[in-house]
Order: sequence, then C-alpha cells, then structure tokens
Amino acid sequence: MQPPEKTQGEDVTVPVVSGAEAGKIARAAFVGTALEWYDYFLFGTAAAIVFNRLFFTELDPTAATMAAFATFGVGFAARPLGAVLFGYIGDRVGRRPALLITIVAIGVATGLIGLLPDFGSIGLAAPIMLAILRLVQGLAVGGEWGGAMTIAVEHAPIEKRGRYAALVQVGSPVGTLMSSGAFALVLLMPAEVFDSWGWRLPFLAAFPLLLVALYIRLKVEESPIFNELVKLEERAKIPAVDVFRLAWGRLIVAIMAAFLGVGGFYVMTTFVISYGTTTLGMDRQLMVNATLIAAVVQIGVILVIGRISEKIGPGRMTFIGGLVTAAAAFPLFWLIDTRNPAAIILAVTLGIGLLSVAYSVTGALLTELFPPKLRYSGVALGYNLAGALSGFLPLIAVALLGVSGGASWTASVLLIVVSLITAAGGFFGERLRVKDKAIVK
Repeated sequence: MQPPEKTQGEDVTVPVVSGAEAGKIARAAFVGTALEWYDYFLFGTAAAIVFNRLFFTELDPTAATMAAFATFGVGFAARPLGAVLFGYIGDRVGRRPALLITIVAIGVATGLIGLLPDFGSIGLAAPIMLAILRLVQGLAVGGEWGGAMTIAVEHAPIEKRGRYAALVQVGSPVGTLMSSGAFALVLLMPAEVFDSWGWRLPFLAAFPLLLVALYIRLKVEESPIFNELVKLEERAKIPAVDVFRLAWGRLIVAIMAAFLGVGGFYVMTTFVISYGTTTLGMDRQLMVNATLIAAVVQIGVILVIGRISEKIGPGRMTFIGGLVTAAAAFPLFWLIDTRNPAAIILAVTLGIGLLSVAYSVTGALLTELFPPKLRYSGVALGYNLAGALSGFLPLIAVALLGVSGGASWTASVLLIVVSLITAAGGFFGERLRVKDKAIVK
C-alpha cells in the first residue's frame, strides 16, 4: 500500500466557513441526494416485484428475476463512467455545475421509466428502453453522490466533517423510505390496477420532486476549497487519469471501504425482497414494509455514528462496522428463514442498521483519502467502482440460491465476504487520511 502522496495538493490552505453556512450547504446536498436515491432505489424494488413480470414476460419466474436484476446491475456498471465524466467537470469546472447536471439527468430518466410501455405493448423494445434509462440513471448517480459529499465536506469545519458528511448519507435511508413508502402505498391497490398503471406513480413523482430539489440546489455556492484551487492554479488536467496514476492505492482502499455500504445494502434489501417473496413465499407488502422500518432506524444510526467518528476516526469506524456485520450475517438469514413476519422485520432492520455503521462514515473517509484537486474524481470513482462491483450482488445471490437448492447460507457467506473487505478498507483508510490545512478569514 503506497504512503500518502505529498505532491498532490494536500497542503492547500482553505478558508473556514461558519457552521451555519456549512449546515445550509449540507442540507442542500442532502435534499438532492435523497431525490437521487429515491429515483435509484425505485428501480431496485421494481426489479424485484414489477419488471420481472411486466418487462420480461416470456421468461420463467427465476430467469425473469435474474434478467430484471441484470438490468438493475446495468446502472451500477455505468456509474464509474459517470464518475469519470462528472469528476472531470467537478474538478475542472466546479463542484456546483456537476451537481446541477446530475440531478436533472436522474430525475428525468426516472420519470420517463414511469411512461414506458411494457412487454405486452411493444415487445422486446420495452426491456431495451428500460435498460437505456437505467444506464442514464447510473451515469448521473456516478457523479451525484461524490459531488454532493465533496461540496458538503469542503464547506464544513474540518473538526466537524463527520456530522456534515453523515447528513448527506441520511439521503440514502430517506430515499429508501420515500421509494419503499411509495411502493407500499401503490401495493394497496388491487393487483390488476397495480400491474396496469399503479406501479408507474412512484416513478412519475420524480418530475415534481426534481423541481423542488433543483430549486434548492441552485442556491448552493461553489466550494471554497475549489475556489482556492482555481486561485492557485492547481486543478488537475485530467483528474481521473491522475487518480489512477498517482493515487491508485488510495482508490483501492476507497473501493474496499465503500463496498459494504453499497453491496451489503442491496443484499439486505433488493435480494431479501426477492428471496422472501419468490423462495419463501412471503407477502410482498411485508418485505417492503421491513425496508421502511429499517430505513427509519438507519437514519438514527447514521447521525449518531457520524458524531462518534469525529472522535475515533472514520477509518476505525468503518473497520468496526465491517466486523460486526460479518459476525451477524448467518443469524440475520436464520431469522429470515423462520418465515415469521416479526423475525423478518427484525433481521432486515438489524442488518441495515449494522452495515450502516460503516456506511455512515463512507463520505467522511473517502473525501479525506484524496487531496483537493483530485477529490471529486477520487471520491466518485471509489464509491462508484464499489457500486459497479456490488451492483450485481443481488444477481449473484439469486444464482447462488440455485447452487444451494434455495438455502440462504450462500447469501450469508456473500455478506461476510463483502463485510470483511470493507473492514480491511477501513483499517488501511485510517492510515491514509489527508487533512486539509485550514486558515481563518
């Protein structure tokens, strides 16, 4: 593992902004990120209970589910490309312009999914168009989270970055809550109404939500650290290339550290919803409601862990989160296998709560792994390469069920592997953190 690079701008001095200003920026970043994850998570839930039936109609149930999850994974595969594209804009032109473009792209793509005809109406064109819109979602998300986290952290007082980074992370459970809540409501409709047009409503809601988020984002000021880089003429010419060339060790650590928060989450939500409904025969409403309750708990975990990480360090917290999640993997799926509704809700809630220990500090750790002039690109690439690797985990988990004859132990092993990778990322990440030097103006 390479030591911290001393020649990449880590000694850049930056102005300190007030706590009130930092809070304003973090809240604006949170609103946009909540919309981003609402849009993105809708697809995951729909892949498990809608797209497999309406867009891959001619396949048997298992093959249709795998095809829907493969389309789901396309978005993850596109995210590193979005990280390169918007990382270039964010590190060269500015954090703010990149954030505005990404939020418009994902909002429009999500809304259009709600307007798509299904397989019964236009045949093969339906899943193809669905995959294209998922691709656009992936490109936009590839730049959105990294930019939101970067601009929030760069506005925050250095000693309080943990709490402001955590506030942006709260956008994930809020997005989950919104998307799962939207589906929980439309699932109350009669089955034929839900299949006909009810499932479209959560996607169409992306249009008005986009207008609200865009209005708030337009008020966000550029990062003071980026402005300082412009003054010092220290911007990288091709940031993504410099990340791979000069900070490849840091990038590997970032991918490892982010792996559980992304991949583990989709194992405990997208895969568990599918496993519960298809393999265990549980009610769809129960599985969706479990993610709703878990999302509420996750909000509290993120906010508390964000504060604690300011004392012990985000890398150490990531290490702890990875270990405790690995230890809980088998017990979690044993609870799910009981088919007891209360046990299933408890398992999903505990699982998401535990993996959120590491996820809470992912933003704080990744932003301090990269120096300012490579930060947007480095953070976006690290997080989204982790996403690209883990986006197919639900598909892998479903495939492994076939190997185990429908037994959940393969999913438990998969979650353990992901957790231990992130624990290692936290261990090395704490030792590679880059501290910005602040000056008071």
